[in-house]
Amino acid sequence: MVQTPITSTQYPDSDGKPMADNTLQYQWIVYLVENLRRLFAGQTVFVAGDLLWYPVQVKPGQTPPRQAPDVMVVFGRPQSDRGSYKQWEEDGIAPQVVFEIISPSNTVAEMANKQTFYARHGVLEMYFYDPDSGNFWGFARETLADETRLVMPLDLPWTSPLLKIRFEQCGDGLAVFYPDGEPFKTLQEFAEERDRALVREAQTQQHLDRALAKLKELGIDPETLNPS
Repeated sequence: MVQTPITSTQYPDSDGKPMADNTLQYQWIVYLVENLRRLFAGQTVFVAGDLLWYPVQVKPGQTPPRQAPDVMVVFGRPQSDRGSYKQWEEDGIAPQVVFEIISPSNTVAEMANKQTFYARHGVLEMYFYDPDSGNFWGFARETLADETRLVMPLDLPWTSPLLKIRFEQCGDGLAVFYPDGEPFKTLQEFAEERDRALVREAQTQQHLDRALAKLKELGIDPETLNPS
């Protein structure tokens, strides 16, 4: 394809729409992004939330196709800052996995159009979740012989073939688990876990300080002790 000049007006970094319609949708987007980034930390995997994706470059004056998945995962691309995801600048690699968190303003037609867009432009797994109703559905490509097709809606529990994470339906909605079975955590839970670790570290240091002080009271220099 002939490369054409890229302009910010033709490929804007914003579609003018809010990241989320309500706090619950926003919390789910952040929840997925942060846990997926933790899962793939140190690997060449790009995880982003509400980022415009341009799958193809078009001629000047034309309107390029685009979507802004609530969450996208791209294997083979580094985690770094981007204003948008222009696929021709990313070695032609399309997002392999996308998530959509349904809000009250989303329509059935809108979701159907997104499913068609993602299937047309190479997404391998797409997941849709409505946190208000608890409804979860998705599609994944599978290859049978030389044929690749989009499989029917997924049954829970379901393990993502690419991400290796597991989805389960619980009493209060969808639960997501790491490949080792550890549940995904909210940012608050991560902060509480860190705080507990800091408290344990401080307590361990206090015990050590008291032990060293006791040795000194007994006239023993800790520096002279043989660790073996």
